[in-house]
Amino acid sequence: MKLAWILWLASVLPPQTADSLCLSTTVYLEARDQSLRGQQAVAEVALRRRDSGLWGTTVCQVVTANKQFAPSLVSPGTRLNNSEAWTESVNVALAAERNWALPAGQRKEIVPGASHFAALAIASPSWRNAYQVATIGDHTFYKVQKLKPRRVVAEAELPKGISKG
Repeated sequence: MKLAWILWLASVLPPQTADSLCLSTTVYLEARDQSLRGQQAVAEVALRRRDSGLWGTTVCQVVTANKQFAPSLVSPGTRLNNSEAWTESVNVALAAERNWALPAGQRKEIVPGASHFAALAIASPSWRNAYQVATIGDHTFYKVQKLKPRRVVAEAELPKGISKG
C-alpha cells in the first residue's frame, strides 16, 4: 500500500481510528528496522507531541506537520510493503496508545521527556546538541524543549463575551 492512500484513508476515518493509523504508519516508516524498544520510543515522542498541542491536536496532524516525521518527509508514493513490519508497527502503536491513555504517573515511558529524535547517521538537525535522553538503535532521542500538555480552557475561564463555539 502507498503512503498517499494511507494518509487519504486517515482523512476520512473517525479521529481515534485515524490517529492509530497515522501512528502505525509513523512507527513503520521511522523505525521498522529498529528494536521493539526503539519503535515504542518513536511512538512515545509522537504521542508526547500530540499532548503538547504545538504540532497539532491529533496524532495525524503531528506526524504530518511539515518536516517533523517521515510521513511528511518521504514521497507519497512510498510503498509500505513489508507486511510483517506493518503488523508489528500496528501492534506497537496500539499498545503505545493504551499506555499513553493512562494517567501520567502510571505510564511506562521509554524516553522520558523526549520531544525529538534523529538518526544521526543520515540527519544532522540543528537541535542535535540538545539534552540527549537516550540512544536506542540508530535513533538518538532528545529533550529539545519542555513540553507541557495543552490546557483545555473551560468556558467559565474565558473572558466575558467570548465563547468556545
